[in-house]
Amino acid sequence: MSDPNLAQRDGAVSAPIQYRNADLLRIATAGSVDDGKSTLVGRLLYDTKSVLADQIDAVTKASVDRGMDTPDLSLLVDGLRAEREQGITIDVAYRYFATPARSFVLADTPGHVQYTRNTVSGASTAQLVILLVDARNGVVAQTRRHAAVMALLGVPRLVLAVNKIDLVDNPAEVFATVSAEFEEITSALGYSSDQVQEIPVSALRGDNVAIRSENTPYYDGPTLIEHLETVPNELDRGDVGLRFPVQYVIRPRTAEYPDYRGYAGLVSAGSVSVGDDVVIQPSGIRTTIAKIDTPDGELATAHTGRSVTLLLADDIDISRGDIIASAADAPEPAQQFTTTVCWLSEKPLRAGARLLLKHGAKTTQAIIGGLDAVFDEQNLALLDAPESLELNQIGRVSLQTADPIAADDYARDRDSGSFLLIDPQGGNTLGAGLVGDALDALKLSAPATV
Repeated sequence: MSDPNLAQRDGAVSAPIQYRNADLLRIATAGSVDDGKSTLVGRLLYDTKSVLADQIDAVTKASVDRGMDTPDLSLLVDGLRAEREQGITIDVAYRYFATPARSFVLADTPGHVQYTRNTVSGASTAQLVILLVDARNGVVAQTRRHAAVMALLGVPRLVLAVNKIDLVDNPAEVFATVSAEFEEITSALGYSSDQVQEIPVSALRGDNVAIRSENTPYYDGPTLIEHLETVPNELDRGDVGLRFPVQYVIRPRTAEYPDYRGYAGLVSAGSVSVGDDVVIQPSGIRTTIAKIDTPDGELATAHTGRSVTLLLADDIDISRGDIIASAADAPEPAQQFTTTVCWLSEKPLRAGARLLLKHGAKTTQAIIGGLDAVFDEQNLALLDAPESLELNQIGRVSLQTADPIAADDYARDRDSGSFLLIDPQGGNTLGAGLVGDALDALKLSAPATV
C-alpha cells in the first residue's frame, strides 16, 4: 500500500525533531465526529517529521488490516483500542512536535457531544485551537458549541480548518460561505478578525497543511503550519504578579537541615526573585523571599512554569493550598463568588447542591446559591433563571465556600481563576468553573425567560 502524498516527501519519516526552541505554542483541536481531527493531527506529525519509521509501518499494517488503500494517519493519534475499534477519539490525546521555527504541544480532543468535558480539559491551556468542519456539512451545532467554549475559556486565537475541501463541488464558494458564517459567530463571541484564520485543507491528501496546495487557487493565505509558526504567543498575561499555590511543605528535620522549611510548588503566574515582598493568602501575612531552591541548585529568579521550593524570611504557618502571591497585586480572599460553570455530569446541577470546590491545591466545601442564567450557544443568547444546568450546559452560577479562596478573575489569570466542582461522595469531577462573569464579556443578547 502506498500514499503518493507520503511517497513524494523524501525523508519525511524520520526521528522526531529535538525540541530545541524556547518558543512553545500550546494548541488543541476540536470539531464534530468524523470531521477528520485525528487525521489532521497525524498529518501534522508526519509532515513535521515527528514520527518514527516503525510507527508509520505499524499504521500501514493496521490500515491494510482494515481494508484501506492508503495509510490511515489518524491511527498515530487514536491510540486506545476502544478508539481504534470505534473509529472515534474518546480521550484527550497529547502529542508533541516541532518545526525549525517553534515547538508545539497539541491536544487532540473528542468530537462527540458526550465528551465535551474532555474538550474543555484539552482546550483549557491552549493558546490556539484548530476547529475543524467537514466542508460537506459546514458549520454545525457542535461547531457553535466549541467556538463558544473557546471564547469562554479565553483561548486567544482560533483557526477554522475547512477539511475535506477536495470532496465538494464549487470548493471556492463553499469555503467562502463557511468562512463567512464562522466569522459571524466568532465576531458575536468577541473575537476580532485578526484572531481568526480560515484555511481550506484536506488532511487526507495534505493540502495546505504543511505544503501549499495547487488545488486551492482561490486561497492565498498561509498553510496551517505557516500560521502555527508565526501566530503570536499570547497566553501569558504580563500584568499578573506572582501566583504560587503551595503543593507541599518540606520539613526534612535532619542534622544537616535542622530548621529547613520550604514550600514546594509551581510558579503559575508572574515571577519570583530573592528579596521580593509577598503575601500569604488567605491569612494575609506579609514576608519576603529568602531563598529559591531547585534540585539543580539555588536560583535568583524563577519564572512562570518553573517548579521550585521557596524559603521565606519569617516562620509562618503555611499549609498545602495556600497561595504565595505578589504583595503588590495579591487576590483578595472571598467566600462568595459569581462564576461561569460548564456542567460535566449527567446528573443536573440545581440550586442548593452541596459540592466540593477544588481551587489549585486547596479543596473546600461549597454550596450552590443560585443559577442565574444558562448560555444558549446555538443562538448566542442568555436564558434567564434556569431550573438546572444539564450535561454540557454552561451557566452563570453563584456559590459560597466554607473557607476563603484567593482567586483572580479568570479574564485576568487562567490558573488562579479556574476551579473544579467535585462530587463529595464519589470524588468525580462534576463541573469546571471560571471565577467571574465570563458570559458577560461575550456581549450576548439580552436574557430571556427559559
